[in-house]
Parts: sequence; C-alpha cells; structure tokens
Amino acid sequence: MSDVPVSISTRDGIRTITVQRPEKLNALNRQTLEALDAAFAEASQADDVRVVVLTGAGPKAFVAGADIAEMNALSPVQGRDFSLIGQRLMRRIERLNKPVIAMVNGFALGGGMELAMACHLRIAADSAKVGQPEINLGLLPGFGGTQRLLRLAGRSAALELCLLGAPIDAARAEQLGLVNRVVPAAELEAETLKIATQLANAAPLALRGILDAINVGGECGIEEGLEYESAQFGLAFSTEDMREGTTAFLERRKPEFKNR
Repeated sequence: MSDVPVSISTRDGIRTITVQRPEKLNALNRQTLEALDAAFAEASQADDVRVVVLTGAGPKAFVAGADIAEMNALSPVQGRDFSLIGQRLMRRIERLNKPVIAMVNGFALGGGMELAMACHLRIAADSAKVGQPEINLGLLPGFGGTQRLLRLAGRSAALELCLLGAPIDAARAEQLGLVNRVVPAAELEAETLKIATQLANAAPLALRGILDAINVGGECGIEEGLEYESAQFGLAFSTEDMREGTTAFLERRKPEFKNR
C-alpha cells in the first residue's frame, strides 16, 4: 500500500494528477483530499502547466467514493468538517484558471462522481459507472453532489441518482450530460491526451476568460453574465495572444501563443 495518495507528472504542458490508492479503489480520505487540494493549488500557479488531467490509479476505479472506514468514526462536527474539506477541493477545481479534464477510467461513485463533476470536461471509458450511492449508507452527498448534479443534469436526474442510489453506465451518463464523451476503455488515455494536447496549445488567457465567464454566468443572472462576458472579451484585446491569433488567421498560419 502506498503512503503517497497522489502522484503528479507534467509533460508538454499537461499536468496529470493521479489518485494513488488502488487497493482502496482510490477512496477519498482526509489525507487524499488535502493532497489533491495542494496539487491543484500548485498547478494553478505553475507556469509550465496549461491543462490538468485528473484520474485514478489501477484498472477498476477513477475514485470509488469517500473512505467509508474513516467516515464511520466521525462525529457530527467532524462529519461537517470532512464535507467542507471536500467542498473546498471541488470548488478549487471548478474555479481553476486552467482547464481540468477528468479521465474516468472506472467507478466514479459518491465523492468520486462529485470530483469528476467539479472538473471542466469528463471523458469516460465505456466500462465506467457513475452514481451517488450515499443513500445506501444513510447519508447524502457531501462534496457538492446535490448541487452540481442539479446544474449539470437537471432536477429529475439529480433526484433519481441521489434518492435511488443506483449507479448508471457511461452511456446513460453521457445522455444526461454528466460526461462529455464515452470511448472504448482501451482508447481512453489516447483520447484524453488528444483533447488535453489541443487545450495545451490553445491561447491560455482566452481559456481562462472562458472559464471565468462560464463560472460567473452560471452563478448570476443573464444580464450580469452578459456584462461580465463583454468585459472579458474586451480584456482579451489587450493581450499579445489575441494579436497573434488574429494575425495568424489572416496570414493563414498556425498561431504561437505565449500566454501574454
């Protein structure tokens, strides 16, 4: 069993963060949540990172949920604190200034589904299963599951998954808008890397503006969202990357973005 719950590697602007608890199906205990929070905080500041891929170690699970053995001993106050630690991580991922792709290679249940939903894009193997089974433990989702399910898939799907607690397959998750793409398990890494490479070569400041605009727009009224979009659009005109992108288009060549 590994004492290091998270591994980190970077190549060609792509930071891969892997939950390393395969013997526990990558279940999220407090140590793992805190290690992930630190890893995403560092990725947000790293100049050599353009996009983040999040996945789980081993062939069975992305993250199969929170660590039930640890939760079983928590008091009500400790339970609330555990929830807040998880929610802080999910919010950090959701608001990260760089795109985050969840590479869902197996079970994404409970806290694992909440972790995937906090990412900006989700690519799933056709063998993956997702769900919010907390009801079967006498619990409810505590890392933002009720709220992100509601926003991603709507009220009906959120109620179904949370109340019934049964996992669904990747194809149904795609129909509900919970994952962006489903690919054969053998092609998952290659497809995820293809998308990550595209994002790593895109204009970083424009990516950040898009993430900001969608995050703000999802949490306010349409008028405020439109105003914020216009402000971000105008701000892009102050960047060297915007001039490079438009000039490259006019000159019929590939742009070289510098994050300036």
